[in-house]
Amino acid sequence: MGQSPQESGAARQITADDPTAELDVLEETLSMEGARITRADAYGLTASPIPRAWILEGDPVARKKHLAGSSDRLANTFMWDCTAGRFNWFYDADEVIHVLEGSVVIEDSAGVRRRLQAGDTFLCPAGSRYLWTVSNYIRKIAFLYPPLPPEMRIIRGVLKRLTAPFRRKPAGGGLG
Repeated sequence: MGQSPQESGAARQITADDPTAELDVLEETLSMEGARITRADAYGLTASPIPRAWILEGDPVARKKHLAGSSDRLANTFMWDCTAGRFNWFYDADEVIHVLEGSVVIEDSAGVRRRLQAGDTFLCPAGSRYLWTVSNYIRKIAFLYPPLPPEMRIIRGVLKRLTAPFRRKPAGGGLG
């Protein structure tokens, strides 16, 4: 493996096209100050405050970055992070989360607890509420999609059946 700029002692110019630029910036910005780790933002996240009424303990700081959106503007993907705290989160859309770093203990309205950590994926359905307890830090990818009302699902099904004979079949059979 190669050496980092710090190990080799050689300064190198980082450009936006360099695929290792984010890693280099992250490596250079993580530092120990006493027992606390200071995280610089290597991902372009912006402030996304948790509503004050939802916060139960601590002073969690949340940030996000919009990564992608669907052509119908209904589905969106975000990177989100948050520091230590305990708070409620109310979901008005289905949200699939994938934890990239850190961990959280979530508790649903029935009192069922689950610990999520790096590598875990979980669905928070629209209309649900989860109590989040972040002991230190969490960073996740969140895919949000508002579910269609029952009437729209029926209409979508009818349209799908009506247009099926006119759709192209993918070469190679596809996944279905």
